Amino acid sequence: MNLTRAIAISIALIVLAYALSSSILIVDQRQFALVLSSNQVVRVIDESGLQLKYPAPLQTIRMLDRRILTADNLEGDRFTTADKKNILVRSYMKWRITNPTKFFLNMKGDEQFAESQLNKLLRDALNQQISRHTIHELISDEPDQVMEAIRKQLTAGLGDSGIEVIDVRLTKVDFLAETTNAVYQSMADERQRLANQLRSIAVAESDQIRANAERQRETILAEGYRDAQKIKGAGDAKAAALYADAFNRDPQFAQFYQSLEAYRSTFKDKKDVMLLEPNGDFFKFLHKK
Repeated sequence: MNLTRAIAISIALIVLAYALSSSILIVDQRQFALVLSSNQVVRVIDESGLQLKYPAPLQTIRMLDRRILTADNLEGDRFTTADKKNILVRSYMKWRITNPTKFFLNMKGDEQFAESQLNKLLRDALNQQISRHTIHELISDEPDQVMEAIRKQLTAGLGDSGIEVIDVRLTKVDFLAETTNAVYQSMADERQRLANQLRSIAVAESDQIRANAERQRETILAEGYRDAQKIKGAGDAKAAALYADAFNRDPQFAQFYQSLEAYRSTFKDKKDVMLLEPNGDFFKFLHKK
């Protein structure tokens, strides 16, 4: 009788210990704890620390990661751009669980299953967006706009699934063999176009500078000639005034001076021949003693 009682007490203690151990759980601050009953969500524990629940099998626990998760596409997928270039794209996305209950209902509470669904949606979104853009737009012009459009498309495709897509990025874009030469030629053509554009701008600016310099030169020469003529005219006027004053004081000297000037101009070249009367007025000052 004592042995039977001891066994019963031991079994009761074991059952009690199991009930207590299965009723107590520790929730990490990086996790959600889903309390399930008959595979239905009874409540969500989102506070870290020691928590209580009904013992199993009345209630069970499913832990979900509440951190930002990364889904990588390391192998890459092949797409065709708007300019008919075949490329191999590797990408990744950042996502997290925002509603554990909806996540459990829509994604079976399985993060790997959710990631596979996200990768399918991502491939469809990449295909649609890449087919609408050229290589240059994807790499240089509008990468952020394209990634934001893909993120919004993923969000729409997920619907009310308890998942938030935070960011989508392309990690690598490889040109396939048939595309490489065309891409290099396109890059060379673009650089040549820019070079020609810069050269045209430089030639236009050079012509403008040369024209401005020529106008300034003409202006400076015209102003210099004008000032020189003014100075020369003033000098000639002053000289004429001095001559007139001097000649008015002595008219005979004036006649003599003018005759000498005439002689100087006339006899400057010894080869010249003049037929004049010796007793004419032209030589009257040469006959006087």
